[in-house]
Amino acid sequence: MENGLIDRYNRKMDYLRISVTDRCNLRCFYCMPASGIRKLSSQEILKYEELIEIIKCARELCIGKFRITGGEPLVRKGIIGFIEKLAGMGIDFSLTTNGMLLKTYGRDLFNAGLSRINISLDTLKEIRFNRITGGGDIREVFSGIDAARKLNFSPIKINVVVMRGINDDEIIDFIEWGKKEFLNVRFIEFMSLSGEDYFYPLKRAMDKIIRERKLVSVEISGSGPARNFKSADGNNIIGFILSRSEPFCNECNRLRLTSNGMLLPCLFSSEGVDLKRVLREGGDIRGPFYEAVYGKPEKHNLNGIVQYQYMNQIGG
Repeated sequence: MENGLIDRYNRKMDYLRISVTDRCNLRCFYCMPASGIRKLSSQEILKYEELIEIIKCARELCIGKFRITGGEPLVRKGIIGFIEKLAGMGIDFSLTTNGMLLKTYGRDLFNAGLSRINISLDTLKEIRFNRITGGGDIREVFSGIDAARKLNFSPIKINVVVMRGINDDEIIDFIEWGKKEFLNVRFIEFMSLSGEDYFYPLKRAMDKIIRERKLVSVEISGSGPARNFKSADGNNIIGFILSRSEPFCNECNRLRLTSNGMLLPCLFSSEGVDLKRVLREGGDIRGPFYEAVYGKPEKHNLNGIVQYQYMNQIGG
């Protein structure tokens, strides 16, 4: 076992977010341009066997937490078998999905060994959901959430990206809905990659909600940068991730792997390390891991030039 991945600012990297595909069955305007992007071919993305090799190496380097993302991970063929292999390895992993296919694949995922899921949902309104997602049907998401609850996935976290002028009027609605449905809801500040900025500062809204609803702060292991709260009469958790109001770069512990094999030290990285090339040339990928960690910046640069301009290319 290695001593771990420590960057130049003494931060230990122990969390890897893995995008298994750039494809998605929705077209959210802030995640993918309306005109679309060039889809990666099957040869361009990492094979499942290659992903397993990367995960094995990451574990040797003391990375102990993994999240499977996309695009939408459930649109990739063979995802159930991949999840089963991860579960068989005994690793700590979870999956982020838009929920559209949970009704179809939820039972298979659960039986394969997946127990924790995050569901991205930015509105509770049918027409608004259709507009945000480029034609999606919110009823499919609600059906997926119901299926996940019946299968006893735990926890189920609902991730809400709050956007100025888009859905910032639904914060209270989400809180009430989460309380009613016994679902944990996390509000996340918008982070722009493509120049469009719908940033809504959550700090003031959070403070007001805490005060008016008498929320109590709770510590939850493994919840990352989220500030979590619970009401006296509720059975759910309300979380806030203040990515821009209160950046947590000094505590950042994560790396990102794109579906085509680029290891990124930061969401806003201008460059990454090509693990796919090293793997396919028969090389040792431990060195590239250290290279990526060495290149991790002290802070994210919201105004810099990023390598990937859309979230579906990176993994949310």
